[in-house]
Amino acid sequence: MTTRRSFLRLSGGVLAASALAGCRERAAATVPASVPDVLLAGSRAGIVRLSGSEVRPIGARSALSRAGNTAYVAGDDGLVRLDAVTGAPIHRQDIGGGWAPRVVAESSDLCVLTTSGPAEPPAGRATSALMVAGPDRQQTFTLPGCVEPDAFTSDGTGLFVLDWLPADRPDHYRVRLLDLTDGRLHPLLTRDKTPVPPGAEEQMRGRGRQAVYSADRQTLYTLYTHQPEHQHTRDLVGGTRSHVHAFVHVLHLTERWAYCLDLPDPFGHGPAEGHALAVDGTDLAVLDTASGTIARADTGSLTIGRTARIPAGGGGASLEFSPGGRLFAADGATVHVLDRGSDRTVATWNLPGAARGLRLSADRTRLYAGGENEVIWLDTTAGDLRGRARVDGLTTVLSVR
Repeated sequence: MTTRRSFLRLSGGVLAASALAGCRERAAATVPASVPDVLLAGSRAGIVRLSGSEVRPIGARSALSRAGNTAYVAGDDGLVRLDAVTGAPIHRQDIGGGWAPRVVAESSDLCVLTTSGPAEPPAGRATSALMVAGPDRQQTFTLPGCVEPDAFTSDGTGLFVLDWLPADRPDHYRVRLLDLTDGRLHPLLTRDKTPVPPGAEEQMRGRGRQAVYSADRQTLYTLYTHQPEHQHTRDLVGGTRSHVHAFVHVLHLTERWAYCLDLPDPFGHGPAEGHALAVDGTDLAVLDTASGTIARADTGSLTIGRTARIPAGGGGASLEFSPGGRLFAADGATVHVLDRGSDRTVATWNLPGAARGLRLSADRTRLYAGGENEVIWLDTTAGDLRGRARVDGLTTVLSVR
């Protein structure tokens, strides 16, 4: 039975909780909404540029270089190359209608466009149209099968693509090289720079969760999860079998070889969204929030050196290295701050909502996190909330300049 005293006690607790929530809302509302850096974010309406109090859409049909310095936008004015930091147009060319930018070369002077939007898996088709465009180039290719662009070679003479199989009902793919000179698809090289033998090309059956370039833009690391029946080239050549559920696909953009860095159990058993990848110099890290495991590897030897642990939570994963010696690992709305040398957790911070990407400012004093229709930033000294800006339909934080 609820007495008058218990009713007052209960109602008082509710009122106190409401007052506390109100104080938190007012405190959050008082933080600045002016972004102190230039931030590029992905949204359901395309790429968005934030600077100061300005939130400016770049375009619904747009693509950003992974360095975050160049964007290509297709619209009524043709294909426009922009300085993504200032928003100023650099170059414009006519390309005709129906094309959308997909991948920007790290040299920033080339972009590949398609007539179909990104999807995984893509819709089945018998042929695929790709256009490679730049200030002094405009090439159109019609390739057999269901082909999607992935990355340019360092010298811009080739394009790595995903060749989906079977073409009419795609459910797995192989990575191949489109020679932009002869317009033909070729197998990649192995890590020792020898051609992959016929029938030994790897066929990816899982999900490409995240792709990260090395600092010198010579290597692309792509995290794959859930690989039922996947066999590496080295297994196909050697007659062995692999039973890994996740690995990092290492693609050298200059030497044109590929290698798969296997991740130990339990990586790949949990949701794909609970995995994240980060690379800094020779240090590579992969997070699995379902198990609370962080695998650390050396990019030179391409071997797992050690693993670190955080509390298992199972939320969406984001990962960011700090050149100052820390690693930020987000599990949903919780950010674990680890010392890179000892793997010890030195702080735990709470976000207003689940993180949709983490990025550091250039001076390493602010940690940006995507959220539900917003971007927030924290002080990297204590993790205090320093600002938040609204971005409708935000999907991830792409770059901070």
